[in-house]
Amino acid sequence: MAQSPQLQKGIVKQLLSGDSIVIRGQPKGGPPPERILGLSGIVAPRLARRAAQGAGGEQQTSGTKDEPYAFESREFVRRLLIGKQVTFAVEYKVPSSGREYGTIWFKQGDDSVNVKELIVSEGLAEVRRAGAKPSEEQTKLIELEESARAGGNGKWSGDSQEKHVRQVLWSFEKSSAEQFVSRNQGKEIDGIVEFVRDAGTMRVELLPSHQFITVMLSGVKTAAFKQDGDKQTAEPFAEEARFFVESRLLQRDVKVLVEGVSGQNIVGSILHPAGNITEVLLREGFARCVDWSMAIVSRDRDKLRGAEKAAKEGQRRLWRGYVAPASAVLTDEKEFTGKVVEVINADAVVIKKADGEVKKFHLSSLRPPRREKDEESEGTQSARGSGRILYDVPYMFEAREFLRKKLIGKKVNVTVDYVKPADNSFPERTCATISIGGINVAEALISKGFASAVRHRQDDDHRSSRYDDLLAAEMRAKKNLRGIHAKHKDAAIHRVADISGDHSKAKQFLPFLQRAGRSVAIVEFVASGSRLRLYIPKETCLITFLLAGISCPRISQVGRSGHQTEGEPFGQEALVFTKEFCLQREVEVEVDNMDKAGNFIGWLFMEGHNLSVGLVEAGLASVHFTADRSKYARELYSSEDAAKAKKEKIWEDYEEPKVEEETVTEETERQCEYQDVVVTEISGPISFWAQNAATGPELEKLMEQLRSEFEVSPPPAGAYKPKKGDLCAAKFTDGQWYRAQVEKIVSSSQIQIFYIDFGNKEETTALNLASLPAAYSKLPGQALQYCLAFVAKSQDDDWASEAMATLKSDLLNREMKLNVEYKSGTEMFVTVVDPESHVDFGKGLVADGLLILERRREKRLATLVEEYHTAQEEAKAARRNIWQYGDITADTAVEFGYKKSS
Repeated sequence: MAQSPQLQKGIVKQLLSGDSIVIRGQPKGGPPPERILGLSGIVAPRLARRAAQGAGGEQQTSGTKDEPYAFESREFVRRLLIGKQVTFAVEYKVPSSGREYGTIWFKQGDDSVNVKELIVSEGLAEVRRAGAKPSEEQTKLIELEESARAGGNGKWSGDSQEKHVRQVLWSFEKSSAEQFVSRNQGKEIDGIVEFVRDAGTMRVELLPSHQFITVMLSGVKTAAFKQDGDKQTAEPFAEEARFFVESRLLQRDVKVLVEGVSGQNIVGSILHPAGNITEVLLREGFARCVDWSMAIVSRDRDKLRGAEKAAKEGQRRLWRGYVAPASAVLTDEKEFTGKVVEVINADAVVIKKADGEVKKFHLSSLRPPRREKDEESEGTQSARGSGRILYDVPYMFEAREFLRKKLIGKKVNVTVDYVKPADNSFPERTCATISIGGINVAEALISKGFASAVRHRQDDDHRSSRYDDLLAAEMRAKKNLRGIHAKHKDAAIHRVADISGDHSKAKQFLPFLQRAGRSVAIVEFVASGSRLRLYIPKETCLITFLLAGISCPRISQVGRSGHQTEGEPFGQEALVFTKEFCLQREVEVEVDNMDKAGNFIGWLFMEGHNLSVGLVEAGLASVHFTADRSKYARELYSSEDAAKAKKEKIWEDYEEPKVEEETVTEETERQCEYQDVVVTEISGPISFWAQNAATGPELEKLMEQLRSEFEVSPPPAGAYKPKKGDLCAAKFTDGQWYRAQVEKIVSSSQIQIFYIDFGNKEETTALNLASLPAAYSKLPGQALQYCLAFVAKSQDDDWASEAMATLKSDLLNREMKLNVEYKSGTEMFVTVVDPESHVDFGKGLVADGLLILERRREKRLATLVEEYHTAQEEAKAARRNIWQYGDITADTAVEFGYKKSS
């Protein structure tokens, strides 16, 4: 009597086909032993085999195709057995090949199921017919096969055989791989892991295309195997790491997240229902994060870094003996909120904390723009450049401006990452990640191409807590050739004339600045309470600016000889006041004069507030006698009287003479004097021209007389020789004559004119112009320009055009009522209402999300401003037009679609 085969237990590692199964034991101190067991007595269809290639790429063996139903047979058994514990018996072994054959059982509930019987009953394998007298087991298998034939199961279904043969794509060329990634980047594709080369590299069959790809895990480097000739050497933990991955992923259903390409290999993540294998490898210490590859990772970079950190702290495998670097940052100073008071070039800011402490912070892992010649001298004193580095280094000014507009005066969240010790004459630097409104400032700066990410050593943990985001941002900037990554950087160099202290140059610029009225400037430096250094963008010049009309206490100074000059009381307080008022802010200046040293003297305004008046009001300056000649004298003296009365700062010992006080009542009521006008031209999203309706008949009569005169005595064509600034008669496209002013003459056939009674402009020829009789020039131009009050246009051109189109539709050629609410220089800011419905058009455009509220501080306008604010909040809540992506006014950076109007 034949001895029954011994029953053994194992775990199914892999299915080579429907009847050939790899079974492994339990791991003990390393990867476990394994064996291939063929199912005895049956034959399953054979899977396709790839043609073998030599080292030079030549084909050594020919490939084969799937036999019909081979894939279905393999998949049926794979889904039943993979990763499960089974019972098996080896019935015989072929001496020539050493191949073992037997039977496998697996548990299904309380039953033990024979795999051979199950696969035959499904019609996915045939029974071997050998011997004259079949055994009892063979007889049962034959019965099951006949039953499958009768039921049309599996390969006996009668379907076309070709329908059940895979069309396998074993590989693709590099160009095809790049096209594949281009089509599928960011997508999750179903697949089966067919082979694990090492823990970080796998062969995956994608479904349903049956495309085989090699996937390299993104973001990490795992322990691998080195090939030295015919010998393969394993790095520490390589065998253990490969078994770790095989036991979890081999022949499991996964999703491949496509993220990049390397040669013919796909770089991405393997996602199992239990999680991302990359994260698990990191947590178990089988892998470490690689910076260049982390930039490709599209999801959960923080989780990967966190998993690596946990492995380091637990000193697992690759991190045995790891010691974390000591931190010089106190726990209570790690995270806080503060206000940005200064931006230093493109990589550092000065922040005022809640307790009043002012401290400088560098942006972690960020490298600002630099001269190309400084690339090799990084970290040296010479690499820092001169004082003009802001303007001379390509994109340094753009980077500083980006930070200035986004951060100055704003509250930010600060996370201190590390403290960089002093070296090479650089002082100790505290490096932090700074965010505003949830946006990482360094990441935004790098994505614009205004900076790059520092490349840290792999073992250097002193880096940004959002370092991977910085790398990804830099990759995007390089791809789009933005900023410092552009091919031509010369365009970003600013040719700035520094005329500080140069009397001759200052004298040349003085007339331009005086004629300009109020000029926009940026306060670059504050030397004292009344002495500032300004950059004038329109004139591209740097000037020293002295506040007019006041005397400010001096601060202590150290001369060139090292001798310190004693400062006056409250000089330092005045300096701080001016810094907080306007440092690195956009301001308006009016230049009155200049001194002998080439310094300009004038008035500085921040959001309509006069700095000279502010210093006097705070008791940090007194009124100088030269103020008597200015239009601000009354306001200055009034502020000085108030400071004296409160005994502020420099007036703390002041004894006020007993005089009868004059009571000044502040105007708190809004003045409403509505005028009837006809809107004749829309010149911008918030500006228009209009005629006073009361003078309309007078103008109409004048024009009728002019046309009658020209009809009786037509002006000779071409007789009039236009000059710039002339009042003339112009024939419009409707064939009628109107009054106009010549604005620009390019040639006799290209003359730009302005219709003074309607506000529109036109380009015409000299043939359509005539001399205007003197009798018709006495009536002033009837078109006046107005701007809608309390509003500003969007910096997005599309929304500005939409606002202008709506304004034209609502107002043009219609009679309206308007009220002048306030003025700025010669500009009149008005509210416009419908004479019948009394609808406020400006407020309506704000409510429609086409314009942005521009706040005013006057008490008399508070109620009306609040109504506009309510309209804007409704537009935000409804996500109308410019608010469709949220609150754009949370950031003043240009890329968020909003810029504060000047």
